[in-house]
Amino acid sequence: MTTLFVATTGGHLAQLDGLSRRIPHDPDSVWVTHANEQSTSLLAGRDVEYVPYIGFHSVPGVLRAVPHAARLHRERRFTRAVSTGSGIALAYLPYLAARGVECHYIESAARVTSPSATGKLLRRFPGIHTHTQYPSWADPGWHYGGSSFDVYRPVEQVREFGDTVRVVVTVGTAGEFPFRRLIEPLAELLREDGPLARAVGRPVEVLWQTGCTPVDDLGIAAKPFLPAAELAEALAEADFVVAHAGTGSAMAVLDGGRFPLMALRKERYGEAGDDHQQDLAAELVRRGLARTIPDPSALSVDDLMGTLGVAVVKTDTPPPFLLSGSGS
Repeated sequence: MTTLFVATTGGHLAQLDGLSRRIPHDPDSVWVTHANEQSTSLLAGRDVEYVPYIGFHSVPGVLRAVPHAARLHRERRFTRAVSTGSGIALAYLPYLAARGVECHYIESAARVTSPSATGKLLRRFPGIHTHTQYPSWADPGWHYGGSSFDVYRPVEQVREFGDTVRVVVTVGTAGEFPFRRLIEPLAELLREDGPLARAVGRPVEVLWQTGCTPVDDLGIAAKPFLPAAELAEALAEADFVVAHAGTGSAMAVLDGGRFPLMALRKERYGEAGDDHQQDLAAELVRRGLARTIPDPSALSVDDLMGTLGVAVVKTDTPPPFLLSGSGS
């Protein structure tokens, strides 16, 4: 058996990486994604083919990738393909399903109440098995196999500051949606002589992962994108984490054992394609894995301090993710 794993970068790729370890193992596999700091570090040492980025709702981008799907299948003769989206799945799964490949589309954990536009389209193609990560909207067309968040649980902790208080701010890898509404008030709250530094009586060190958000006028040392390993190391050492409510950022923070404050991107401000982050944040709060920030402009020191009593642990023996219709 040869398996193709295909996903766009960010949360989709992070989920697929985690879920790939919970389905029947295939030693011969190929990954297809876009190249950035996250993907090249996360998939280092694996068999990977990088393709041009397919933008939000980009039909031309999908069509340009189909010849690559055809060439790759001729060379590798896939017997199984698994994707967590987003639009990149449309270039590979329909083509492969039409040629008899066992295809699985796992809807993102960000889609708490209903499928994405990609999921709705793929559900119509014969031969593509579609999966949800939430039993609440499973039906004969959408099989519930488990959740990416099943591997985490909250625990009480007593955390004491060192000589320096470390903060990580991360807004994910989306190349089309800036999140200035979060970064701007944080730049004031976390500045060298700002409210947090005065409250804790220690210097504050901040790692800013800002994506495509313009920040040149804010006086912060920002890194638009970070290798997965570098971000993971910073998160593991952080006292506070503030993140957008994206699946990839959530998983990275939880993998680091941190309990984050999560800010919701809003479609009306041009921060996301829709308002699905509200549902994801609510799910993480329900699981006890995060707190939310309803209004980033009102973020306070007290909000940060309220996260200190919780840590997150990850199981070493995650439950399998059940692929319906799988031949393995």
